[in-house]
Amino acid sequence: MRRTCLGRTCLGWLLSLALPLLALIAVEAPALAQPACRNTANFDQWLAEFKREAAAQKISAAAIATASPHMKFDQRIVNIDRGQRFFAQNFLDFSKKVIPTYRLQRGGQLIKKHDDLFRRIEKDFGVPAPVIVAFWGLESDFGASAGKEPVLPALTTLAYDCRRPELFRPRLFDALRMIERGDLRPEEMIGSWAGELGQTQMMTSEYFRSAVDYDGDGRRDLIKSVPDVLASTANYLQHLGWKRGQPWIQEVRVPQNLSWEQADLSIQHARAQWVKLGVTRADGKPLENDNLPASLVLPMGRFGPAFLAFDNFKVYTEWNNSLIYSLSAAYYASRLAGAPAYHPGMGDKIPGLSQEEVRELQTLLVKRGFDVGRIDGILGLRSRQAVRTMQIKLKLPADSWPTTELLSRLRGAN
Repeated sequence: MRRTCLGRTCLGWLLSLALPLLALIAVEAPALAQPACRNTANFDQWLAEFKREAAAQKISAAAIATASPHMKFDQRIVNIDRGQRFFAQNFLDFSKKVIPTYRLQRGGQLIKKHDDLFRRIEKDFGVPAPVIVAFWGLESDFGASAGKEPVLPALTTLAYDCRRPELFRPRLFDALRMIERGDLRPEEMIGSWAGELGQTQMMTSEYFRSAVDYDGDGRRDLIKSVPDVLASTANYLQHLGWKRGQPWIQEVRVPQNLSWEQADLSIQHARAQWVKLGVTRADGKPLENDNLPASLVLPMGRFGPAFLAFDNFKVYTEWNNSLIYSLSAAYYASRLAGAPAYHPGMGDKIPGLSQEEVRELQTLLVKRGFDVGRIDGILGLRSRQAVRTMQIKLKLPADSWPTTELLSRLRGAN
């Protein structure tokens, strides 16, 4: 299930690297969100009806009774949800911020420390240690900062709130199922204000479906049990479509005469075809001349870093639909697997648009019939796709990176 507009993806507070990644990035909010709506239903009546529906879904009376003292309305959660601030960062800035040296060092140390456990997990689920550890580090700083919010009141509030009840009601039902199954007691369900739990910040629905008891104690504990955390993360990634033994990203060097419209996640070529188009490894050596399908990703346009993204990269965009987060997580995993630091190219010298200019660009694109998601000044996947299509129409290099020239052309044609 793709995570959209929750703590992990529609961020709240840019505080420090010790906090979960949910405080560091924002993406396009889904159209279903209604930030200006007003709650008019009586909460007590709503809660009574919710409990009746839970019983109709065969959730036990004991689980409902156990959870009931914690199923409260908290206006503070509504205020947080309605007041989320958004931070637009490019790939270079974001990846540097969330992958400091200590996270690389600590990640490597933990891979060595839990070597036997990771070997067993890869045998069972097909997901290698660096991929799991990268999410572990990014989401909670390896368990050091998994959140301090009581989850049941938060989920109850968000399921009742008029803004996105259809998103949170199923998660509240699954929280009750977790209690019924014996995974966690209500007082143990401590996580984020948006209801994410555990050291890799799973939604309760993800937790209920993907959590596994890997330490054999009879419980699925993603808060305290490292074996449960790591194996459950691998199980979830497997459910998202992870392909055993295949790569996820590979840094490359691209020729400046490339047909830039080929650089898009929706376009795949065999790696042998990218060889024919002049793409090489980052160090200039030849790429593998095989039929493995891959897309070319240019997170900052044709003058910045370049990566081939393989089928396993789709799992990253399912985990989090922000390209910047997904690419940073995949890059972090590649570093833990032994890859060198990427070449920034001219990425740190590329003049980008300000957030206000991106918002203006999004407005102009919407007027031309494009779906850019929320007009928020953040270059999400849909905004990038619209930019690329317009670049093609205007016969500009179609690398999906907005420029002052593109904005000026659109202003002139307005």
